[in-house]
Amino acid sequence: MDLVVLLLIGFVVVVVLGVLFLILTYNSLVSVSKQVDNAWAQIDVQLKRRADLIPNLVEAVKGYAKFEKKVLTEVTQARTALMSAKSPKDAAKADNMLSGALKSIFAVSESYPTLKANENFKALQEELASTENKVAFARQFYNDMVMKWNTMVVTFPNVVVAPIFGLSKQREFFEANVEERKSVKVNFSDM
Repeated sequence: MDLVVLLLIGFVVVVVLGVLFLILTYNSLVSVSKQVDNAWAQIDVQLKRRADLIPNLVEAVKGYAKFEKKVLTEVTQARTALMSAKSPKDAAKADNMLSGALKSIFAVSESYPTLKANENFKALQEELASTENKVAFARQFYNDMVMKWNTMVVTFPNVVVAPIFGLSKQREFFEANVEERKSVKVNFSDM
């Protein structure tokens, strides 16, 4: 009788430890998954903030650079693409397109000393520079969290437990492709 009780107690202890292990593993997976979601939301907030500044920048430049329509059109199209991006990959592509368009608009501004001296334009430039820094920090934080998540779901014991709860899918990094990493070339002969 004592052996049966000891085996029963041992079995209950093993089951309780197993359930506790599953609960702790599940909670850590969910916690990191939510951190990745939050990090993405922070990028999204900063990208929207930047996109909201674009119409003001375009309006400030329009008054000075009436014949630079191609650059202004590119900025507007890039902003639209960014606002409609659904995934980190789409957002990264649109963000890189917008960054290139903004570089072009600031290069164009070099040809207009009165525009460069305009207080509204300077304030918008400073606000965009600040936002660019916030976007960069948000990207870095997001990519750090994605790396943590992607590592977590492929390491033991999570690699065994995560699929049970449908939490084994790796996340996309927010990154630029090779073409988007090249510097922007501004050609004033087309204008």
